[in-house]
Amino acid sequence: MSEVAQELKKELARRKRIAIEISSEIHDIVEDSLWVDYHKMPGLSEKLVAAVQDANRFKSENGL
Repeated sequence: MSEVAQELKKELARRKRIAIEISSEIHDIVEDSLWVDYHKMPGLSEKLVAAVQDANRFKSENGL
């Protein structure tokens, strides 16, 4: 595998990790503090959608 391909895969993994970290925040709120932190959910949901779209766009644009 070429160095460029490896770098693209690393970048895709980084972008996916961002989405996973946001989803983890959502999970923690649902599991532990929903009644206190529910107001954070709309913002986190928007961030998650944007992060997943970004990762999917990067994947598509780079043929991964």
